[in-house]
Amino acid sequence: MDSSRKQPFFCLRWPWLNNQNPQAPNVCTFQGPWLLKSLRNLGSIAFNSFDMFSKSSNSWINSFTHSPFYVRAGQNNNLKSKKRILSPEEQGEAEQRAFASALASRKAATVIEFYSPKCSLCNSLIAFVTEVESRNSNWLNIVMADAENEKWLPELLHYDINYVPCFVLLDKDGKALGKTGIPSSRLHVVAGISHLLKMKRPLKKNS
Repeated sequence: MDSSRKQPFFCLRWPWLNNQNPQAPNVCTFQGPWLLKSLRNLGSIAFNSFDMFSKSSNSWINSFTHSPFYVRAGQNNNLKSKKRILSPEEQGEAEQRAFASALASRKAATVIEFYSPKCSLCNSLIAFVTEVESRNSNWLNIVMADAENEKWLPELLHYDINYVPCFVLLDKDGKALGKTGIPSSRLHVVAGISHLLKMKRPLKKNS
């Protein structure tokens, strides 16, 4: 009778057993079929790729926190720029205070601009909106409202805001008179704002 131990037909070597007794003989010299090795290598490559993608995605997402919209603080002072990055909570509170101040001024019209920090079209309108308010500051206030900030949720529901940018025109009592439509281009939004302002622009007195 052969005293040599028969090797098993199929076996795998578990990595933790190698550390327990590295000198002990092991009849299992089979490291696993090539298919399992290939799958293990592919799994390792996929995991490393996913990890790299996650890190790059996080840096991409974090870049939005430095959006130009966070610079547009002090809205009740003709949208003067302040180079300070606010937290979402601080940003929402500042916008809410600006909105309350605009209504308290009892000017003929207040426009709420619902925007998103991630919206490139919204960003492209900064200079235009600032100029519009500056030229019409005797009768018009324009305030910002971050549509992604939960503090504006009641207004989002009340004015049925489903897209950005969206401009809502209010009278001096805070009653909504109209809003811009779904934006298809920058020119389309500018035309919509102009149409809203015509509804409340004071008539020029004859000299």
